[in-house]
Amino acid sequence: MTISRGMKLVAVMALPLVAAGCTTAYSAKDAGFMNASLKSGDATGKQTVWIQNQQQAAEARARVKALMAKKTIDAETAVQVALLNNRGLQAAYADLGDSAADAWQTQLSVFPTFSVGVSGIGTPGLGAYRMLEGAIAANILALATYDRDMKLAETRFRQAQLNAALATISLAAETRRAWIEAVAAWENVAHLNQAKAAADAASELAKKIGEAGSMTKADQAREHVFYAELAGETAKARLSAKLAKEELVRLMGLSGSDIEFQIPNRLPPLPKALIRRDDIEAEAIHKRMDLQVARLELQATAQSYKLEDATRIVTDIELVGMVEKEREREDDEIVSDISKTAGLEFTIPIFDSGQARLRKGELAYMRAANRLAELAVNVRSEARSAYVAYRSNYDIARHYRNSVLPLRKAIEEQSLLTYNGMITSTFELISDAREKIESNILAVNAKRDFWLAEANLAPVVYGGSTGSSAAETEVASSEEAPAGGH
Repeated sequence: MTISRGMKLVAVMALPLVAAGCTTAYSAKDAGFMNASLKSGDATGKQTVWIQNQQQAAEARARVKALMAKKTIDAETAVQVALLNNRGLQAAYADLGDSAADAWQTQLSVFPTFSVGVSGIGTPGLGAYRMLEGAIAANILALATYDRDMKLAETRFRQAQLNAALATISLAAETRRAWIEAVAAWENVAHLNQAKAAADAASELAKKIGEAGSMTKADQAREHVFYAELAGETAKARLSAKLAKEELVRLMGLSGSDIEFQIPNRLPPLPKALIRRDDIEAEAIHKRMDLQVARLELQATAQSYKLEDATRIVTDIELVGMVEKEREREDDEIVSDISKTAGLEFTIPIFDSGQARLRKGELAYMRAANRLAELAVNVRSEARSAYVAYRSNYDIARHYRNSVLPLRKAIEEQSLLTYNGMITSTFELISDAREKIESNILAVNAKRDFWLAEANLAPVVYGGSTGSSAAETEVASSEEAPAGGH
């Protein structure tokens, strides 16, 4: 084979690969992000950005500033700020970029390598000559497995897109839950402050009556200790509220003067109608992104297993072609000499037939298949539990709103009437007021549990963090008031 024919052969091998590499979509800086953003947007109803330069960072910062300019931050604003400003989410998007780069590198891995060298030597009496050397090497095994490698890289890339969407949905759900907890906490603190004021009045009254000799020291102590205990509970709730606000601040990615924002002092009222999920199990099976990731993992495991089978005997093959051209001056004439070499280099693991790797591939496939089956069962169960918690917590919160609180209000009004008629004592009136406040706190906690259950519906249908199990939420007592911010 002449050198020109050899060079043409290598060129025919290389040019299609170069053309494919130049048009790859994996080289784009935002490769796959638009798809991930659309998927997460369906679940959150919010926009997200992948910040990769100073201009994008400035634009995102300006949007955050505009959102935080509101006097009071609602749940929707808090979620949108988190999706724009949380650095952990940006790190998750970088993982998507890594996957795109891996796919791009896989596409480039089959390209041949080129090397060229030139040398010139002059020796008195022997004339002078120059030598030109060139070599081209291509990995034949990479060419043979190129399609399978690219399918595997594409599967991993699709997984990365889904994982980026899952990270976005999880952050949105966590931020919404943190906002709910914060607002509920400050609403509870307000009720505890009212109870504290009533207990303070009872304590002062007991002291004056005791000084007049009309109340025993034991009865006085009971009123005093109740006030002291309630003061401690109020301080504890206020501390928890401040710490919970910091949780919300972290999720929103805020610092400096940006943390000086306000949230409402009351949770939103219960909705007039519930969200209907006639077949939430089927919806979750169809839309859950972690389930899609698991399916892709099974597919990737199968693709990897096929790749192991294709390379289990020969692990590396490389075609090497070399051209050497010498030019020498003899008797004032230039004489050229061209030599050509070609070789096939490959590695065969004599003591490794590949059976161990094939067995590991089989086990990996079985593992992925069983995990997929387990996840499918869990997804159905989580969907049922989330909707049961949503409906049940709504009924409980509505019961407090429609039954318990109206009765407490009626008791307080009747106590006030009998007190004005000199029938009810001051201490009985104060006691009724305290009990009404305790019922208010239970009602707030029930409403909080409903809104938390509502916040879990999107993650349980689309995937992402659902926090604690929705089925385990319960109405907290006044001693277990949740944390919050202000």
